Order: sequence, then structure tokens, then C-alpha cells
Amino acid sequence: MATLQPIHNIPEICAQHGITDVVLSPGSRSAPLTIAFARHPELRVRVVPDERAAAFIGLGLAQAQRRPVALVCTSGTAGLNYAPAVAEAFFQQIPLVVFTADRPPEWIDQLDGQTIRQPNLYGRHAKAAFELPVDFSHADARWQAGRLVNEAINLSQEFPAGPVQVNVPLREPFYPKAGEEIVYEPVKISREVAGAPQLPAAELQVLRRQLRQTPRVLVVAGQHRHDEPLLLALRRFGAAYQAPVVGDLIANVHQPVGPDYDAARTAPLGRQDVFMVVPEAGLREALRPELLITYGQSLISKALKNYLRDYPATQHWHVQPAGPVADTFRSLTRIIRMEPAAFFESILGSEDLDPGSVPGATTAAKPGRLSWQGPGAARDEAAAPKDAFTTPWQRANGWATDFVREFLTQPQQLFNEFTAIYRALQLVPDGAALHLANSMAVRYANILGLPAGSTAEVFANRGTSGIDGCNSTAVGAALAQPERPIVLLTGDVAFFYDRNGFWHNYPTPNLRVILVNNHAGGIFRLIDGPRQQPELEEFFETRQALTAENTARDFGLRYFTATSFAELDKVLPVFFAPTATGNAAVLEITTDSATNAAFFEQYRAAVRTSFS
Repeated sequence: MATLQPIHNIPEICAQHGITDVVLSPGSRSAPLTIAFARHPELRVRVVPDERAAAFIGLGLAQAQRRPVALVCTSGTAGLNYAPAVAEAFFQQIPLVVFTADRPPEWIDQLDGQTIRQPNLYGRHAKAAFELPVDFSHADARWQAGRLVNEAINLSQEFPAGPVQVNVPLREPFYPKAGEEIVYEPVKISREVAGAPQLPAAELQVLRRQLRQTPRVLVVAGQHRHDEPLLLALRRFGAAYQAPVVGDLIANVHQPVGPDYDAARTAPLGRQDVFMVVPEAGLREALRPELLITYGQSLISKALKNYLRDYPATQHWHVQPAGPVADTFRSLTRIIRMEPAAFFESILGSEDLDPGSVPGATTAAKPGRLSWQGPGAARDEAAAPKDAFTTPWQRANGWATDFVREFLTQPQQLFNEFTAIYRALQLVPDGAALHLANSMAVRYANILGLPAGSTAEVFANRGTSGIDGCNSTAVGAALAQPERPIVLLTGDVAFFYDRNGFWHNYPTPNLRVILVNNHAGGIFRLIDGPRQQPELEEFFETRQALTAENTARDFGLRYFTATSFAELDKVLPVFFAPTATGNAAVLEITTDSATNAAFFEQYRAAVRTSFS
């Protein structure tokens, strides 16, 4: 048996577990891993020189495929460069299996080159760290190596999914001799079969009774992948209990589904970043839930988070199959260990509830229940109580949708990024994966939303909300799903920070990058605090004179530009047009930071004064 046979078996174990994609960065100490992965016939191995970009590309692949991706790097700081993506994967619950080659333990802290302390490299930002044996002369060590790799892959997928580290100390020699073949032995595979948690019948009846006795029920969706069964269950639940469903764009509750339970009344709402900032005490009281049900991960909307903290629900149920649960709104009263779709289906049972069976859902008046009904609507104390909670939410959301459209389509605007992004989002292809970079891109998109009926799925690195890796994650998605349009909306700082995400040799003709370049960190002109400081321009905005033209030329990207609304409207259809060949396309929309800030302030003032 070859000295490094257990190392050569690692790719076979990965393949047997269903891993298909590997992203590695070149290095010498990792040579046994590199060669073994590269020669395996069932694995797609891609080389990305920059480890930080490589890890985010792996994250994008795993996110799109919904299965683990393997990362391979050499020893030393190479593994540290994985850390931002590992942390993002941890908080976004994306499975990565990270193989870090290492010096043998006797040479740690002995001034040997490219050597750091690698065991448990990512600390509490990985689900676990595994250390392979350094010597395989004994059969037990060979058995242990295979067992640990099996455990690592299983753990990466166990809910909540996430990254695991497998540290691989290697002694020289580790390059095969000329003509030496790599043999993949039959390997022992240990698979974990996941079960689906179910509510006990007695507990289910308690929850149903509490729901029937609570007229003001609100569902808030955190970041979540597109899930058709969940969307159907939410529609049924919303119709049965007259419960508004609210979600940011990254919650992916905006897609149309069927059967349609009266779309006007049960479609999820997403304009909270607009109407939640309205200084209307009556509205805020009318929106207050008695029972809040949440699922998913983080929220973008600071306005919604602050509102639910200031107007807490009496009861707050969070639905999550396993893992730690955050008390985001300081009101958590019950943790329900189920998949969200299964929970809402279980609550409903085999048939939709008759809305008339919901307490108060009759024509009898309930004085004082409804004190606010929205802009342009008459106050009607005799309204049916079932409308008392849904009506203000729906009318506020409808007002916000109309307001945004009317405000951004008004003529004679100065060219600005807010309106430019609105126009670009109107043309995002159906079925696309829309990736939103952090900073202002994701915030703008959450305010603006997508056109009614859009089937785009939305992604964002909101686990850590960093600007690092936004390009690379979208590149990974484009590699994972070459037949699907992948659209990245990003700002200049995030784009230029992660230019090495394009430094690879793999075509991505399906990737479209919308770069909004205001030559500064424009977010700091838009938020209170830094925008009032004299140090704004030099120390917060990070002003720069870069354009994307050279980056596009360096990496063979097709390049488009727009500096006016006329140019933008002309170029967008060409930019989004599908192509089966070539590489990604970049549309650089150049705006002025001060103009953007002034226009956004006009928008905020209009929101505050137009609501009546």
C-alpha cells in the first residue's frame, strides 16, 4: 500500500458522499491532496489562485447546488484566507468541507517556512475541526483517517449545515514518482439519514387552539432559499388565519405560487422598509401583532427589527429544526423544532380552515379593534374584525408599492443610482439568481423590490454582511448553474475589493454584473452619523477614481457603461441578452455620490410627508 494511500482515498470518500465540486488553490504542501483530487474521474476540480476568492466561489457553488463543496489549500496563511468565507458559510448555514494541508506537528513553532498553528483554525466559526493522523503505518491510523473524513462530510450537512475543517499534516516526500499511478481503493462510507421532526398531537392541538384564539397573527420570514412547498403552505396559512406574511427580498417569499388563495389578501408583503419609517402613531399601533411567528435567518430591514422590538408581540414562536436560536426581537416565548413548511402544513391539517372558524372572523363589529385603515381609506369601526389586522398591513404595503413606482418614474430627475437600480431590477430575467452585494446594493434592492410576478431567486451574503467575496460568490453560482442567468448587483467598493473573484480560467457567459460606481463608499452619505462628520470624504467614503474597464479587460469580461438614463435604457436589453459563449458581462453605471445622497434624502422626506 502506498504511504499516502489514506490521503489518496479522500476524494473517493467525497465522491461517494455526493460531492461533485472541488475548488483548490495551488501549493506544494497540499500536493498529495491536489493530485488525488485532480485525477479523480468523478470530481470537477477548479483552480482559483486567490484563496479568499476560492473559498467564496466554493460557497457560491454549495449555495446553488445545496450540497457540500470541498476546498483544498496549502499550509500557512492560505487557510487563514479562507476565514471570511468560512464565517459566512457558518452563519448562512452552507456546507463546506475545508481541507487544509499542514506541516507535521514536530515542525510547528520551529521557524519552518509557511507554518502556522492550523488545528481548529476557524474556531467557533466552523462546526468542527478534524485532525488527520500524520503517520499511516498502523492499520488503526488508516481506519481513523477514513472515519474522520466521513464524520466531517456528514456533519457539514447535518442541520444546521455549515463548514468543517479537516487539517491534513503531511511529511515529505509527497510528490509521486514519474509514472506512479494514484489508486482509489474501495472505501468505507458512513452516511447519516436525517429524520423529520414532528409535533406531538397534544402539542399540535395546543398551538392550533392558541392560533384560533389570537386574531392578530404576523409571520415574518428571515433569509431563506426558494422553497415552493413553503410558499404554498404560507399562502394557505395566511388565508386560513388572516395572517399577514412579511419578508425581505432575501426571504424569497415574493415569487408567485398556486393555487392562489386570493392574491390580493394572502400574497406576502415586502415593502416594510418603506412604510415602517412613516411617523404615524396610528399605523404603528395598528400593525402590532399579538402573536409573531418567525422562521429563517437574518433580516435586512432595520426598520422592521426596531419596530418589533419597540412593539413586541405577547407571544413569539420561532420555527427551526435544530441549532441555536436567536432572540432577535427580545420577545421569544416558544421554539418549535420543525422545518417551516412542515410546521405550517401541520398547523393547517389536510384542509384549509374556513376563515369563518377563525375567532372574530364574522360580520359582527368589534369596536375599537381597527383604528387605522391606511392612506385614502375611510375609518370604519364596523369593519369585520378579521380585516382588523390584515387590512392595515396590506394597505400600507400597497401604498408603499405605488409610492416607490411613482416617485422613481417622475420626469426630470438628475441621474442617480437609486432610480438606475430600480430600472435595472425591472429587467432581471425570470428564473434568474439575483445576488445582492452588501452595503447599499442589498438595501436599495430591499426597498425597491422586484416587479410583480418575478420568479428570480435572491441571494446575499448576510451571514456576516461583509463586502468581501460578493463577486466570487456570484461566480460560484454561475459555475454551478451554467444554464441559469446569474445577476450580481454591487457597488464599487465591494466590486474592486473582490476583483480576484474573476481570476480563473472558467467561462461564465451566464453571469451579469451590474456595478454602481459612485467612486466612494456612498452608504456613508446616506446614514446618520458619518454623513454629519467633517471626516466623511477622507475617512469614511474611501473615495477612488477606478473604473471597471481595466478589470474587464484583464479578465476578459464584456464591458458596458451608462452615465445617463438614456444610455441605461438603451444598454440594459443588450446587457441582459442571453449568450452561450464568452465570459461574464459587466455594466458599469457611473453616478455622483453627492447627487445620490441628495436624491435619496428627497425620497426619505417624501415618504415622511406623502403618507396620509
